[in-house]
Amino acid sequence: MLTPIPPLVPASTKKAVVIDARGHMLGRLASIIAKQLLIGQPIVAVRTEEAVLSGGIVRQKAKYERFLRKRHATNPKKGPIHFRAPSRILWRTIRGMVPHKTKRGATALQLFKAFEGVPPPYDAVKRVVVPDALKVLRLAHGRKHCTLGALSSSVGWKHADAVAGLEAARKERSAAFHQEKKAAAAARAAAAKAVDGK
Repeated sequence: MLTPIPPLVPASTKKAVVIDARGHMLGRLASIIAKQLLIGQPIVAVRTEEAVLSGGIVRQKAKYERFLRKRHATNPKKGPIHFRAPSRILWRTIRGMVPHKTKRGATALQLFKAFEGVPPPYDAVKRVVVPDALKVLRLAHGRKHCTLGALSSSVGWKHADAVAGLEAARKERSAAFHQEKKAAAAARAAAAKAVDGK
């Protein structure tokens, strides 16, 4: 007996899950995200430039250049569209895993957002990882791999330096916030101890 497909839950009833794509295998992460989108879970992927592909950069670039040669015979603007940005490559990978030409698939795909770096407001939101897609758990030690950002830069993406600068500034702000939070917690603990001692 076939298992019925769960109904699509409206996006407004569920809170978006923010996934940190750093260190995740691209295909495995995409398949898990696609499945969640189809059951109505909004998902935001950040730091997509640090997702990982198995195989060295030379091999991956050769594969992507073969893809770039696929074009419309008379009017290339009609497609296929060759995205260079890491966030759009991840989006296109997920699009291939959902029935995007149906109402259900198109609605599911609208629940997904992807970004390079960690832009506001997601820099202040708890980020999660997907253990089933982590490189350290899924790719054998010593195997060649490359990041999606390196591949994108090699085929025409021009914003890697800008994203790296924004990420460095974000990490400085995050470190300062963490130090303030630790100092406040220590002061609170000391005050509580002083009250208990009286």
